[in-house]
Amino acid sequence: MFNWNVIEKTYVYDGSFEGLLTMVFNCYIQKTIPCKIISQDEFAQNFLENFENKQTEEEKASRIFHGIVKNISYDTLYNSYYAFLSNTKEKEMAILKYLLNGFVIGPKINTMLSIDFVFSVYAMRKKTLSEAHKLKGLLRFMEIGNNVFYASIHPTHNVLENVGHHFIKRLPMQNFIIHDKNRNIAFLYNTTEYVIRDDSTLLLPNISEEEKKYQMLWKTFFDTIAIKERTNPRLQMQFMPKKYWQDLTEFIQ
Repeated sequence: MFNWNVIEKTYVYDGSFEGLLTMVFNCYIQKTIPCKIISQDEFAQNFLENFENKQTEEEKASRIFHGIVKNISYDTLYNSYYAFLSNTKEKEMAILKYLLNGFVIGPKINTMLSIDFVFSVYAMRKKTLSEAHKLKGLLRFMEIGNNVFYASIHPTHNVLENVGHHFIKRLPMQNFIIHDKNRNIAFLYNTTEYVIRDDSTLLLPNISEEEKKYQMLWKTFFDTIAIKERTNPRLQMQFMPKKYWQDLTEFIQ
């Protein structure tokens, strides 16, 4: 591994992937890395720590983005992005070290799973994609009028874009909204393009009367096929964690 000079500073950035790539660029040029990285949302002034604000620079982020693909591998970019979307503390330091050393070593970095930060990136990527996979099968749409369908989710990791693209492929001619209530963001698709935005400006009408009938039918079916004597809540939670129940029609009271 390249011996990067660790400086006693905590870098504060805007919390975006572009912001992290900007830091990768600056650290590579300066041959130094901070002892800690936090987003502005996590920032709390501590007089015992030496903070330094880092601005996102699109040109630098773009150069690193394309440089990763050219000089390391597309898989490295893929791993880094989905690791970044995980809800894991200190993910930024692991990704920073992974990319900086990747620029020195090349594609071989992806085979070095015995190194802690490489293993951490792979583990974080796996968590994000695993949850996205689960939600693609569990997500429940409901009609809210004007031929628009809506679904809410409460994921641990930031899987909204991944899940949204999955349903664009599955439902290319359907208007829909997927709402991440944990992060207050929504994925909106109108059959031609999509946008991810803050949901604070999102006004949703009540569900349609027809939707209410379908929900009632589904709950009736769910209750009818259940065998009371064979109910096993613990086993049920193993296959469908309880954190997802609040978004499932059959569990909504």
